[in-house]
Amino acid sequence: MQLPLFSGWQGHVRELAAGDVYARDAVCIHFDRAENLYAQWASPTCIISDGPYGVSGFPGDEHRPHTLGDWYEPHIRAWSQFATPETTLWFWCTEVGWATVHPILLANGWEYRCCNVWDKGLSHVAGNANTQTLRMFPVVTEVCVHYVKAATFRVGDRFLGMQEWLRHEWRRTGLPFRLANDACGVRNAATRKYLTGDHLWYYPPPEAFGKLADFANKHGDPGGKPFFSMDGKSPISVQQWAKMRAKFTCEVGITNVWRAPQVNGSERIQGKRNGMKYKFSSLHGSQKPLKFIDLAIRASTDVGDVVWEPFGGLCPGAVVSYALGRKYRGAEIIPEFYRAAVERLATS
Repeated sequence: MQLPLFSGWQGHVRELAAGDVYARDAVCIHFDRAENLYAQWASPTCIISDGPYGVSGFPGDEHRPHTLGDWYEPHIRAWSQFATPETTLWFWCTEVGWATVHPILLANGWEYRCCNVWDKGLSHVAGNANTQTLRMFPVVTEVCVHYVKAATFRVGDRFLGMQEWLRHEWRRTGLPFRLANDACGVRNAATRKYLTGDHLWYYPPPEAFGKLADFANKHGDPGGKPFFSMDGKSPISVQQWAKMRAKFTCEVGITNVWRAPQVNGSERIQGKRNGMKYKFSSLHGSQKPLKFIDLAIRASTDVGDVVWEPFGGLCPGAVVSYALGRKYRGAEIIPEFYRAAVERLATS
């Protein structure tokens, strides 16, 4: 798959063509539109979306945030189609841009987790904000919003969420809810946590789910078996159940406020690199700190998992995925961005 886009990385570049790919091990950057590629890519464990913001901030950006919903909707539908319950989405945008797209994400099965705020600090607006003219406080933030692809379970012509489905399956057994405690070997935690109908519900860990399913199929109504099954033939296994929610790990001390100045210094890709003159003095106006991309990928994936970056830009996800041993699929359509992203990956 690797194509000779550069000769010695000293500025000799051949013409790009739609469909070109640069690969380094399991990391692939495509010169193409993401919508042409989703069906070819392996299902993602993590999606990093850093597309239009609706501020005319970079080539390809929408001019106003009110158009973002229509722009993103076909992509969101595709993400939903190819995602699994293990998939996490990290959605970068402005606050109002995210607010515009949020209902569409919910309507397509994405479950909101948390809004992470990038605080760029006062240096981001030093000398550049006339608050009396703007009539507002200076803006020094962007958001990276955390979603997961919620598991759903088909029951007849309905689709139930996990909490509702667990309660539905236990009801089918004909057993009282209190016996879930006996199944799990606890005094009252199983009924109170795993089968509760209120907001205090907890996801049953795989071992607890296995005990609930075994007990239900041993003691439940024989006419309703199998219980806790998705195919009507056998109960979901402990291993399958472990894949029914997105991965997440968080080191002590990390919060949803991410503090770092706008990317600068050697990490910021300028308009000229290794003798190659690009079109823009600062090649990409919305460059993200690699440490934030690293944080998101580490939090939601393991080694060997697949990361998607549909609107690659300078493809920070490619650099991080290569370093962390993840598989990566990214797309970019602006030649200057693509070439810089390829060089960045090739020399990282």
